[in-house]
Amino acid sequence: MSEKEFLDLAETTLNTIEEAMDRLNDEDVIDVECKRSGNVLEIEFIDNGSKIIVNSQAPMQELWVAAKSGGFHYKREGGAWINTRDGSELFAALSELASAQGGASVTLV
Repeated sequence: MSEKEFLDLAETTLNTIEEAMDRLNDEDVIDVECKRSGNVLEIEFIDNGSKIIVNSQAPMQELWVAAKSGGFHYKREGGAWINTRDGSELFAALSELASAQGGASVTLV
């Protein structure tokens, strides 16, 4: 994948995550605030002040996630973002992380 293709795909993915979190907030599923600065998306859980940060790493062609439970790297494989360590998928993992940090059942699609 070229750098431009990666950057376009990463941008689309970050937008999708942000839109999903905003929708869940609007539907009163979870109380979050998203802030975006370039390739960094910060998701803050209002009730406890914890954060999940998702950012793209163009040189590595990866998306990185930092959460209370740790840091995770995702590489594009077969049309999905896959964790380089345990093979989990990005949106499924973010759903679990957001559920744990936000105190409500969250499903990102």
